[in-house]
Amino acid sequence: MAETHNHNHGECIESALATAEALCKNQGQKLTKVRRRSLELIWQSHRPLGAYQLLAKLAEEGFNSAPPTVYRALDFLLSAGLIHKVESMNAYLGCAHADKAHKGYFLICDACHNVMELEYQDIHTSLLAKAKQHGFEIRANTIELTGLCAACLEQENSADQLQDKAN
Repeated sequence: MAETHNHNHGECIESALATAEALCKNQGQKLTKVRRRSLELIWQSHRPLGAYQLLAKLAEEGFNSAPPTVYRALDFLLSAGLIHKVESMNAYLGCAHADKAHKGYFLICDACHNVMELEYQDIHTSLLAKAKQHGFEIRANTIELTGLCAACLEQENSADQLQDKAN
């Protein structure tokens, strides 16, 4: 999550953009200016960004401010595997593993609203096996787990300790 990661976020964004450029080139697609800028804006934090938030930011920068422009860019980025949609928030998050096919699962902090993507093929494989046992074909899935991130949990514990001392 943005405040708790020990990484260079600028480097994180550059890596995502380099991956996007390579994927688009390999797929014969074009990473247009609006697609590229949309991806950059989505990657600016680990908090999902809604379509209308993205639209407002793009409009501030002089891009076409019509909703179809943003939705076309988001549809492209989703289909290319460069972003994920966090369904419960109706918002978009950069894909941390865009260079390989996978299912993303999300840890969503109730306090700071940061989101961390988990990429665990074993979860997906297990779900497919369980569904097959019941004669069920999974066509789509969204797994979003809510709770507290490490930083917010630490804050909560510190506040609880202060409260205990005050009592």
